[in-house]
Amino acid sequence: MKISAKGRYGLAAMIYMAKYTEQGAITIIHMSEQLGISKVYLEQTFSLLKRAGLVTSIKGAQGGYQLARMPMQITAFDVLSAIEISLFEKADETVGENAPDIEAAMQLSAFEPLDKAVEENLKKISLYTLVHEAEKHQKNTNYMFYI
Repeated sequence: MKISAKGRYGLAAMIYMAKYTEQGAITIIHMSEQLGISKVYLEQTFSLLKRAGLVTSIKGAQGGYQLARMPMQITAFDVLSAIEISLFEKADETVGENAPDIEAAMQLSAFEPLDKAVEENLKKISLYTLVHEAEKHQKNTNYMFYI
């Protein structure tokens, strides 16, 4: 399965927001600079996330975006299904007209179980979990030097 750049960037930005959720609203420009993602790309992504009810926007000098729910309540599935609409669509019929038995076999034995497994697994992964996983891999830059 290949997730588009927009899906990967959206998930990364949501993890970033979850990591710094207590700081209030975060601007697109700030996230763009911190994550090295195009501002225009993030704006497009956040319009989809807002439409899905995953983020809210705040206007004004202290404005930006914030999570609409707690990080534990937002899953990777929520984020990716808001951005990667075609990723979670049912597989198109392939040979149903000429070979309905093969079509049924493919749909029932391959495509539907695969779709279900992907959805179930992504629903188990919350932004909270991803923040903690990111913290495990964070480089420790707080060196102490003793003389």
